[in-house]
Amino acid sequence: MPSESSRWFFLYSFGLFFILFGLFSGGLWHPIELCKNLVKIVIVPDYLLTDYIEIGGLSGAFVNSGLLMVLFSWILQFLRLPITGLSFASVLTVGGFALFGKNVFNVWPILIGVFLYSKYKREPFARYVYVSYFGTAIAPLVTQLAFFFPVSGIRQVILSYFIAIIIGFFLTDLAAHFLTTHKGYNLYNVGFTCGMVGMVAAAFMRSYGYEIPSRKVWSTGNNLVLSIFMFLIFFFLTYYGWRMNDRSFKGYGKLIKHSGKLVSDFVILEGFPVTLLNMGILGFLTTLYVLLTGSQLNGPTIGGIMTVVGFAAFGKHLKNVIPILIGVTISAITNKYALNEPNNVLAALFGTTLAPVAGEFGPVWGVIAGFVHTAVVNNVGFLHGGLNLYNNGFAGGLVAMFLVPLIRVFYREAK
Repeated sequence: MPSESSRWFFLYSFGLFFILFGLFSGGLWHPIELCKNLVKIVIVPDYLLTDYIEIGGLSGAFVNSGLLMVLFSWILQFLRLPITGLSFASVLTVGGFALFGKNVFNVWPILIGVFLYSKYKREPFARYVYVSYFGTAIAPLVTQLAFFFPVSGIRQVILSYFIAIIIGFFLTDLAAHFLTTHKGYNLYNVGFTCGMVGMVAAAFMRSYGYEIPSRKVWSTGNNLVLSIFMFLIFFFLTYYGWRMNDRSFKGYGKLIKHSGKLVSDFVILEGFPVTLLNMGILGFLTTLYVLLTGSQLNGPTIGGIMTVVGFAAFGKHLKNVIPILIGVTISAITNKYALNEPNNVLAALFGTTLAPVAGEFGPVWGVIAGFVHTAVVNNVGFLHGGLNLYNNGFAGGLVAMFLVPLIRVFYREAK
């Protein structure tokens, strides 16, 4: 059995690999330029869709992402939490979105708000820390208020932190309530919650005359170097998972029998080696999907891949992910957007939030869920103005709320 220290090694390794990649992409040779790029990332409007690779280059984007993964891993270690599938899902999701929306400035007030909530409840912060990690989905609101709201000076920053701390304070109870609406069939539950929060925030901003302009910052031209980097990571995961699993794939067939419905922690249920195998396999699959569709490996798509890999420890596997990808692809071929456009490729990657639908009700319903999700996700972003980074989590919650009751009408065997 792998030791707890080996789990910590793998959790920290993602952040360290990203930092090293960022440094060897130019940050090591041009440290002043790296600092300037990190500042650009902090002060730029970062609501959807803002690719940090385009803003701060490979060095700035990957150092920002790696730093957050290392810091968020350290917080878990400081709180003496055991490493489970949820640990990987939360840290890798933060790291993925730190390539297009989260940064070293805008994530902390959410954590502070949840921390204050834990003190109010007189309970340890460790009980709520994962809610705070996923709750950083609302981070662009912090940036928007801090740098672009019509208030002058330091008062902007104070106002942005104050509002985000309040949101963080109430986030735990909101997330617990909204979990009941989709019954665990949407893996990005806090994303659904943050979608609701972002929708209310955007409504208030618009009602007082502050419009949120549409935004699409999408980098191109890095497929070769980024595919090599990502494939090396996934080879590392697959190889060491296979090696720790007695140089075999035994147990993987059992893992893919799980529906993936919340809560399905594969590290607890099936062990760490098989979970590593699953993470590596899904990493290869989703990276190949981006390349085969002719799209770009960049901040948003790697963010999607990292999120899938993280949730490969907490609900996703080949059997429940592939039907969603097929459903989104069918929709992408027939809708008004090209298959390789951001609308479709991101819907495919992040739409795997609905993997439990395929896992519990079968591949046909998974294909239908992916098809419906594509239409929904391309039309709900306006509601929150891009202030919720987990737009697919918001859309996935709506799709699950709509689709699962209809499925149960026909799927009489469902519990």
